[in-house]
Amino acid sequence: MSGAIAMTKNDKDEGVVLTDAQKRARRSRSIAIAFGLGALVILFYIVTLVKGPGVLVRPL
Repeated sequence: MSGAIAMTKNDKDEGVVLTDAQKRARRSRSIAIAFGLGALVILFYIVTLVKGPGVLVRPL
């Protein structure tokens, strides 16, 4: 294989190492996304309750 580069795995290679500030920012984003998804689920549930049982009775 001409032009191919052999890639070897280096056991010392840790990949991307995040700083403490980056880890805190990632955790904050994850928590914000979790709250956003939870709020969306609650909103859908409330809308379904407000519409009543008629939401399940409909022609297919």
